[in-house]
Amino acid sequence: MKLIVLIKMVPDVVEELVIGEDGKSLDIDAVRMTLNESDDHALEEAILLKERLGGTVTVVALDSPEVDEALYTAIAKGADRVIKITGIDLPPPTRETALLMAEVLRSQPGLLPADAILTGSQAIDDLDGLLAPLVAHELGLPYLGILTRICPAEDLKSATVLKEFAGGLRGEFEVPLPAVLGVQSAEKPPRYVPVAKVRAAMKSAQIETVPAPARGDRELVCVSAMRIPEEAGAAEMLEGSPEEVSGKLCGVLAERGLL
Repeated sequence: MKLIVLIKMVPDVVEELVIGEDGKSLDIDAVRMTLNESDDHALEEAILLKERLGGTVTVVALDSPEVDEALYTAIAKGADRVIKITGIDLPPPTRETALLMAEVLRSQPGLLPADAILTGSQAIDDLDGLLAPLVAHELGLPYLGILTRICPAEDLKSATVLKEFAGGLRGEFEVPLPAVLGVQSAEKPPRYVPVAKVRAAMKSAQIETVPAPARGDRELVCVSAMRIPEEAGAAEMLEGSPEEVSGKLCGVLAERGLL
């Protein structure tokens, strides 16, 4: 089975985010970048499919701080080929990311056709989960997302997938292949790779680099401004015994006409 996995690095929200001098984007040099969590699950699902059915896994990513380590880690986990798209302004919006990745998949030899293209169902900078459906649209392929299981048919012409819905509901669908599939979580947690194995991959494997295709004059959504939320300091702390606090709370609610 020939699989392609699209991954990207996202800001680590555990640390403080810094807005760049342009006021429209994050300062990439001042924030720590980490592999998008659901992309890590998409990679794990692809490797599980390879181990079960045979085939190859190719990982494609945009150039970004820390991305080389993520790509070498993918090799250490079981990926066969890793490709980095260079020469882009960071961080590109989701639509531009989708266009770049779709064009690279079309133009680079040996990538398409593939049986399936996997990526994460969403990211912290793409909460609507638009990357996968946009890539599918650009490539003219069917899309299905928020998946937790992928079971290809023996002839690899279709796959039965398990899709999650709100409220704990799940649905089973059959999707024709090739398709773009957005993975919510892999069948197993992403595997841990020892540092020694990653270092070995750095010595033996090679990251292929591909220059980003020209964007042309396509109009894309642009960010006009970004701001860090301001601390208002309007919270009022109620102190005292439970009886005193409840009395004060009732007084505040009555003062505002809520009781």
